[in-house]
Amino acid sequence: MPAVTTWVESGQTERVIDPRFVFLAALMSLTGAFGYIRATLRGDTSPNRVTWSIWALEGILGFIVEVQQHVGLAALMTLMLGLVPLVVVAASFRNPHSVWKIGLFDGFCGVISLLGLVFWALVNEPTIALVSFVAADQVAALPTIRKSWLAPATESPWAFFMGVLSTGVTLLTLQHFTTAGALFPGCILVADLIIALLVVTRVGPRARHDVTPSRAPSVA
Repeated sequence: MPAVTTWVESGQTERVIDPRFVFLAALMSLTGAFGYIRATLRGDTSPNRVTWSIWALEGILGFIVEVQQHVGLAALMTLMLGLVPLVVVAASFRNPHSVWKIGLFDGFCGVISLLGLVFWALVNEPTIALVSFVAADQVAALPTIRKSWLAPATESPWAFFMGVLSTGVTLLTLQHFTTAGALFPGCILVADLIIALLVVTRVGPRARHDVTPSRAPSVA
């Protein structure tokens, strides 16, 4: 099947690329994850466990919901968004140098994210539930965004760049751009892009005129 774009009068995309490209997206995600996990095991990267733990939970829950809503092969990418963070968290326990100290801000974001997931599980309105789910995911990303601003040397950008590519491909595989299928991977794409750019540009230390960006895994 050719990789083409078909537009309807409403402006909604009917088909962009073959849905089987989601397997390419999954491969991209695994490639980025492998490098990140390896860097974590070596102690070169210090993942924030609050962010990655909640990402794991959300990815698995999101996969279950997408399967129930018959999203299609794109749900495979959402499953990867849950399993990969789970492995990252496990890897962080193997190397004491891969531990990022959890501060008050991290804990606050974690609590808000979990409350968002509880609200998502209890509310009966699908759109509101989805928005609360995605909001919880974005709040969970804030500790790692903050860490990437404060200490970019403790992060690895390539996993996040691969995340941008893989979620982008996933969006293109959707036959219809529905809220259920597009909102979650779309927000993941934005968060991954922000983190990757913060790490690569080191804009945080530059803005603070810090010529030796800290690698110490401790931020209050």
